[in-house]
Amino acid sequence: MLSISSQVFQLTLKHAFTTSRYTVNVQDTLIVSITNGELTGYGEATVNPYYNSTVQKLEHSIQSVNEIVSRADGDHPSELWRRLAPILKDDYFALCAIDCAYWDLYAKTNKRFLRSYWTDSSATPLSNYTIGIDSIDSMKRKILETPWPVYKIKLGTSNDVKIISELRKITDSVFRIDANCAWTVQETLANAIELKDLGVEFIEQPLKAKDWEGMKVLKERCVLPLIADESCQRFADVEPCATVFHGINIKLMKCGGLTPALTMIDKARQLDIKVMAGCMTESTIGISSLVQIAPLLDFIDADGAMLLKEDIAEGSTLIDGNILFSSENGSGAEFKIDLKLN
Repeated sequence: MLSISSQVFQLTLKHAFTTSRYTVNVQDTLIVSITNGELTGYGEATVNPYYNSTVQKLEHSIQSVNEIVSRADGDHPSELWRRLAPILKDDYFALCAIDCAYWDLYAKTNKRFLRSYWTDSSATPLSNYTIGIDSIDSMKRKILETPWPVYKIKLGTSNDVKIISELRKITDSVFRIDANCAWTVQETLANAIELKDLGVEFIEQPLKAKDWEGMKVLKERCVLPLIADESCQRFADVEPCATVFHGINIKLMKCGGLTPALTMIDKARQLDIKVMAGCMTESTIGISSLVQIAPLLDFIDADGAMLLKEDIAEGSTLIDGNILFSSENGSGAEFKIDLKLN
């Protein structure tokens, strides 16, 4: 029999993190633990108002499937996911935490690296480092504090092009832009022309998530590649996104964990679009799960734990954009502090 439990942590950020939607200073996160009495697997889900993820909802969801998880010992993770998905259809964040925790335990039990179940490669794309919306001086200071080969710059202000123009003066690194649904079609078309000249690689989610007609226009006319984020949450979104975006950004919490992420990657490859995966300001628990799919990707945003003032775990890390995998089995993440089972 397995035992599942959860614990909530408050992760203080190094700097206030602002997007076009809101500002976060302290990130609430829930860590799921699944143990067989000897080994423990870990997964993570953060609180996120845009996706209606709250501590109370996450805890209730975890408790609701306690009995099902307890009987899963030895089952393949995809089998457990299929049993849980109908029950947690309204809380994929909780489903993600369970799926990642069970994959971690499954790999540890079999004395394997988690990523070995789908790849024998350790070659990965460079991870970007994210700069949230702030004053231009503060954004410059953050870049100078953390020299990095690729930056994701959050935008959605009245002077977005000026921000990038000013940041370009202090670094030659690649820029990726994330507007988090804040732009219009015309803003995107006009901004993209100038941003391309400023060394921007692509634009992530310029329009509102359901603005498919607007995205059709952008796919035809925009001078920069377009990556779906909010528009691509689950497997069913991959095919429609492929018609109006050049690629998708998979978030484990949006899609429900590693199990569905793998199917989304396969589908994207069939449709010949680019594949990115990203984080949601997790600790190293969540990041260590995320980077397990990195060898399958074109781009990755795995800097969540780097944005924290103090992490709660150790595991996979980033050095100058390069992913350094843990040498431990499973995802390789372990707590710096004791996690008491509830």
